[in-house]
Amino acid sequence: MMNWANLYSTARTGDGNQKRTDKDKVRTSFQRDYDRIIFSSAFRRLQNKTQVFPLPGAVFVHNRLTHSLEVASVGRSLGKFAGDAIADKYPGESEEFRDFYRYELPSVIAAACLAHDIGNPPFGHSGEDAIRTFFSGLEGEAGKIIYDELSPAQLKDLQLFEGNSNALRVLTHNFNNQSEGGYKLTYTTLASIVKYPCGSAEGFNNSTGLIATKKSGFFSAEYDTYMAIAAELGIPKKDGYETVHVRHPFVYLTEAADDICYRIIDMEDAHRLGIVSIDKIKELFLPFFENTGTYLTREYVQGKLDKLSDPNRQVEYIRAVWIGLMTEKLAKAFIENEAALLEGTLEQDLMKCLPTRERELIRAINDFSYKYIYNYKSVVEIELAGYNVIGGLLREFIHAVLYPEESKSFKMLQLVSKQFPINGERKDLYGDIQSVVDFISGMTDLYAIDMYRKITGITIPEIR
Repeated sequence: MMNWANLYSTARTGDGNQKRTDKDKVRTSFQRDYDRIIFSSAFRRLQNKTQVFPLPGAVFVHNRLTHSLEVASVGRSLGKFAGDAIADKYPGESEEFRDFYRYELPSVIAAACLAHDIGNPPFGHSGEDAIRTFFSGLEGEAGKIIYDELSPAQLKDLQLFEGNSNALRVLTHNFNNQSEGGYKLTYTTLASIVKYPCGSAEGFNNSTGLIATKKSGFFSAEYDTYMAIAAELGIPKKDGYETVHVRHPFVYLTEAADDICYRIIDMEDAHRLGIVSIDKIKELFLPFFENTGTYLTREYVQGKLDKLSDPNRQVEYIRAVWIGLMTEKLAKAFIENEAALLEGTLEQDLMKCLPTRERELIRAINDFSYKYIYNYKSVVEIELAGYNVIGGLLREFIHAVLYPEESKSFKMLQLVSKQFPINGERKDLYGDIQSVVDFISGMTDLYAIDMYRKITGITIPEIR
């Protein structure tokens, strides 16, 4: 069983056991995590990665960066609510314990939320699917080489490529830098990001009934890193599995912030693009304000909306009050499920811990979004573009890795950033393939399109 007192630590990747104290007089360890993420190039590149809708010019819609910033804001509130409750419940704990939960947990959850999408490739979830499809469909000599040289777990890392696993890699992997530990974040923040704490070979398996195996949380190359995190924070393995661990409790708060945001934000973007009417948004979201037990009744919210003549402002108001309402509800669900969280037996997200009526309202939002937003024409078009662009890039660069002696291959590999080393030796094939995937998954949508056009001859590069 886990213990609140052991679930946080200032230990960082790359620092070993000798460096545990706060040496910054202005920022705490967990505030530094937030700053390191927000100033990173990997985070900045999220500004040109698709959230749902392709950027349509004059009309603003969310990208991965703006989405992550908003999730971080909600996550901070969830961390504050939950942290205060834990500190109040255990007044006999140490001052350090109470200070962490009262003042530091909000920073941890905000930092984790900020980085939760940092491993996502271009073109949204279709980018992940494109990588999986490419490696699952390999045939001929190239397929034989890869299947023969890679271990089953390494092959699954590619065939079941997962943005969540890639996030841990982006944040902790050395790549071609001299210092170890990547961004050197605290184990606490990193553990709060890993939604599915298992390796690729045991992931993507819903038959287990475990939330940890819904997808995966780390690649083979980062297994030792996660084991160090688990050992430091007392995260136990699930019995009968090789890589599957229980979730760190803080993950539920990070996940809840994302779950709250994308349901209303995707709807707001769809409204701005003329896909969803204001009446439909009212129909889907106003029922949440019935029987709240507070001043925030449906009548109160409707009265505020009646005073706003601009439909965009009405959606903004619904978004604001709904986020506030759901933040409080999910934070309470977190505290109510304390025993299951610490035992590692809560096998569902906090949204599914809500009462039946509210779960049904969430399901109605999900069903509508899937039918009318996520299958909207421009969304499908960008997904198809992602398949072709990412598939095309992988085809060219993986061929170059497999056959480095060819003259074209030599030129292709010169295009790969030196940050991602390619040794060109068969014994290092897994690492070389990972470097190609690192290079492509880190691209923005526009950079991937531009690279694809140039290497396929659709666009002839200008001499600069």
